[in-house]
Amino acid sequence: MAHIGILICGRYSSCAGGKCLRSMKERVGGFAQYPETEELTLVGYASCGGCPGGNVEYAPLEMIKNGVSVIHLATGMVVGYPPCPYIRQFKEYIESAFHIPVVVGTHPIPLKYQTTHASLPFWKDMGMADLAGRLFAEDRQTMALYD
Repeated sequence: MAHIGILICGRYSSCAGGKCLRSMKERVGGFAQYPETEELTLVGYASCGGCPGGNVEYAPLEMIKNGVSVIHLATGMVVGYPPCPYIRQFKEYIESAFHIPVVVGTHPIPLKYQTTHASLPFWKDMGMADLAGRLFAEDRQTMALYD
């Protein structure tokens, strides 16, 4: 059983998490890595606290107290404009300070974002495909379902 924690971008702090939770249930996007037979339980959901991510120092510990085994950095950190400039540092910090694996991404990248952002240089310049590759691997039909 995987106990999941999700950290979202502070810009979206009022997000109800619908796309993230649906993708967890459907095993797509960042959750495609888990076998269908493995039970996934959400044990924590929090905002980074806004730039530069002050809550990243505290939220993982709270999630650990609730039994988290992996933390996902929400897809909003990848597809927001601009993408989170601290995403790599968040991943590195959480993994080294709390010894918890971090996955970049939750739901698939919505097709409307992929279409718009594909013509802009920042995803390539920031190496987002290397960092969040599984989010770019979904078929166009699945991505359209997350628009």
